[in-house]
Amino acid sequence: MGRQYCKKRSTAGSSSKLFLVSLFTGAVLIILLSWLQPELPVDNARWHRDFDVQLRKHAKHYFSVATDWRWFRAQAIVESGLRRHSTSKRGAVGVMQIIPSTFQEVWQDHWLIPGITEPRWNIAAGIAYDHYLFNRWRQRVPASQRFEFTLASYNAGFNGVSRARERARAAGSDASDWSGVARHGPEESRHYVTRIKTLMGDAG
Repeated sequence: MGRQYCKKRSTAGSSSKLFLVSLFTGAVLIILLSWLQPELPVDNARWHRDFDVQLRKHAKHYFSVATDWRWFRAQAIVESGLRRHSTSKRGAVGVMQIIPSTFQEVWQDHWLIPGITEPRWNIAAGIAYDHYLFNRWRQRVPASQRFEFTLASYNAGFNGVSRARERARAAGSDASDWSGVARHGPEESRHYVTRIKTLMGDAG
């Protein structure tokens, strides 16, 4: 009886280990497949349309009617997957993943934005911050590169991208071209800009 009990325990233990290994293997495969899966375009039906009106409205207000508002939709997809209650370990919140300290910086010039908890104001603050960064790059890089530097700065901070430019210049790279600066900046920022451009069908 004792041997039979031990045998049953051994079999049960092996089954548990096999189950855990299978579970772990399945999780790894899901992660790998998600990495290998091509980025869905910004207009794909998978991405809901709940915030399109606000994204379009604030893109027009802070940039211009000529600006393709879908760039900010793509940015929101990368930031939060268009989830209104998304939060990060760094304290970023909402659709555009605004950090409260960043909002205070935005609020100095846009004090009519009351906060960042509601999606409409979160989106307004995010696009207002994009515009602030866009203007900071106005005299520093060509117009054709300005938006890429803006997006990178949204992710890594203006100073972070400026330091990458200094490293690029020291290495003999073109500090006015994002492709020349990107390799000298944070890897996260490179992927960030690339993902947004891929969503927009502009991976070049």
